[in-house]
This record gives sequence, structure tokens and C-alpha cells, in this order.
Amino acid sequence: MLTVYIDMDDVLCDYSSKIKEHKQKNPDNPFPQSVPGFFRSLEPIDGALAAVEKLRKKTNVEVYILTAPSTKNPLSYTEKRLWVEDKFGYEMTHNLIICSHKGLLKGDILIDDHASGRGQEFFEGKLVHFGNEEYPNWEALLMSLPI
Repeated sequence: MLTVYIDMDDVLCDYSSKIKEHKQKNPDNPFPQSVPGFFRSLEPIDGALAAVEKLRKKTNVEVYILTAPSTKNPLSYTEKRLWVEDKFGYEMTHNLIICSHKGLLKGDILIDDHASGRGQEFFEGKLVHFGNEEYPNWEALLMSLPI
């Protein structure tokens, strides 16, 4: 059984566009992610929801969503949990892990848009750097996964 962890922000949902949008509307707020409702309102990345469902259907893969909390918004814990339920259903909330140090978890694959900063560099399995040249989108990533 392969354990696959998938980051949320800028992997499953479009965090960066929402930050940019909020900064344009309210340049005086240096932390748009601190606004209540920010995380729950994030739009899915193209292909992300279908890709997760495809991985979940595989009998040899256990999928977890692994996301770091926003220290600027204590509501991020609740909103990220609600986002997962909104997009994948209640059952997937059992596979949601909110952790500030991703290198503490054991598993085979970590799909993340950053190679470091939240412990990704200490993850002992394979780090798949989403959004780079090799894995620019979910279609390319799924074709290259050893699953």
C-alpha cells in the first residue's frame, strides 16, 4: 500500500490567486489569509478534484490531504476541514492532516508546491514538486506517478 500526501494550497486549491485578489481589493491588509472565509472560498486547481478521486479509487493507494495551518488565521483549521468536506465529502475529512512540519509524517509520496519551508525537505519519501516544469499540472503529475 502506497501512502500519498497531497498539499492543499496551490496544489488542490488556488491560494495564490485569492491572495493576489484580496491584496488588490484591500492593500492595507498584509495578511489576506486572515480574513474569515478565506480558506473555505478557495477555488479548486484545474484537474485536482478529479485527480484525487482517481487516486482514491486505486486499491493500492491511501490518500491523505496534508496541509499546514495559517498562523495568521486560526479559522484556517476549520475552514480547510470544511473545504475538504465540501469538495470530497465527509469521509475524506478522516484523511485530512493539518501539520506545520510535513517532514514528521511517514509515507511514500508528498505532492507539494514547495520543496521546503514546512518540513518538506525532511520528508523521507519522494517529494513531487507540483507546479514546476516536470509536474506543471495534475495531468502531467498523474501520468508520471509510479502508481
